[in-house]
Amino acid sequence: MNYQNTLAFARELDEQDNLAGFRNEFIIPQHHGRDMIYLCGNSLGLQPKATAGVIAEQLSNWGSLAVEGWFEGDSPWMHYHKKLTEPLAAIVGALNTEVVAMNTLTVNLHFLLVSFYRPTAKKYKILMEGGAFPSDQYAIESQVHFHGYQPDDAIIEVFPRAGEDTLRTEDIIRTIHDHADDLALVLFGGINYYTGQFYDLEQITQAAHQVGAYAGFDLAHAAGNVPLQLHHWQVDFACWCSYKYMNSSPGGISGAFIHEKHFGNKELNRFAGWWGYREDKRFEMKPGFKPQEGAEGWQVSCSPLLLMAAHKASLNVFEKAGYIEPLRKKSKLLTGYLEYLIEGINTAHQKQLFKIITPKNENERGCQLSIVCDNGKAIFDQLVEGGVLGDWREPDVIRLSPIPLYNSFEDVYLAGKLLAGSVTQFFAE
Repeated sequence: MNYQNTLAFARELDEQDNLAGFRNEFIIPQHHGRDMIYLCGNSLGLQPKATAGVIAEQLSNWGSLAVEGWFEGDSPWMHYHKKLTEPLAAIVGALNTEVVAMNTLTVNLHFLLVSFYRPTAKKYKILMEGGAFPSDQYAIESQVHFHGYQPDDAIIEVFPRAGEDTLRTEDIIRTIHDHADDLALVLFGGINYYTGQFYDLEQITQAAHQVGAYAGFDLAHAAGNVPLQLHHWQVDFACWCSYKYMNSSPGGISGAFIHEKHFGNKELNRFAGWWGYREDKRFEMKPGFKPQEGAEGWQVSCSPLLLMAAHKASLNVFEKAGYIEPLRKKSKLLTGYLEYLIEGINTAHQKQLFKIITPKNENERGCQLSIVCDNGKAIFDQLVEGGVLGDWREPDVIRLSPIPLYNSFEDVYLAGKLLAGSVTQFFAE
């Protein structure tokens, strides 16, 4: 794509965009009477216009049916989670039986670690990305402590090479093989929250399996953002939140993936609950846990119906859009245009005022660009004042994420224009 730094060019791209109409499916926050340029979907997605109606429908069912709503009405609650299965499987590249909507992200991570972190006297270590999201770090630390190990010994972190911002796949693979004798689990984010790097999940999974370790992923920043093929890649387990790229309400219901190869493994531990018991026998109320076949057998508690309804409203939009493939095509163009505009500022001033630490290779990133610059927080605040909302991550990163479902090329152009206008105020010439 030969980008141009003009409003006319941005509007031309919008006119050619087959997905442009999906912006009308969302409520766009207002800023001084105009649509805000919302580039923060990597933190919280916008509300679909259909969400209120879908939730209202279930509130109405609750009001009119009360407890009978579990089995009566046009969408009985007992099986409501199954309405989410097919779109979730399409988004993460899984079989329908391998995915389930349940709990919240870190809760799911802990439950899955009960099954897939199985330390022995010899193989007890966990390898993860250095600088992983703190929630993952805390979850792993507590799991290690629970099993009687010390984090300094049991957790291996892989950091970028000196002078580099992102990890090289060969360094991840080498570290896995270096710990072939003591590695029990590889647990990575799908996309690093800070740098925006999309890891090679297939190669990481293959390397983990080669040394006899499980491979699992936190896909909080990947699900609904980049193409995933969890089943084909032989990933053992994964979990994700739904409130970022999947626009399913603040703190919305999470999702989990367990590869079908593990369904018959009776040696896997799991924390059981009534909701994971065999569906056809659940109401017999007998002792002795017998899991439902597939990922649903990892359920513990009754699903929160209103959160699932909000999730369904957003998944309906994904289905209408054709899921990830068309979104990914537009995403690459949007993010590439933002990159072009930022690099154009640097070129115009003959210095690197704004350093993009997200990989330049479009296949190694999603929607997000992470930018480092002098006076970064002040520049971020000025963007917000100008109606551009990204987010700030300590110590020095502005994250901007154009989302293909509701951001336009004009959004990106105007954000770039405002960023360029900050130069004279915050940089010494």
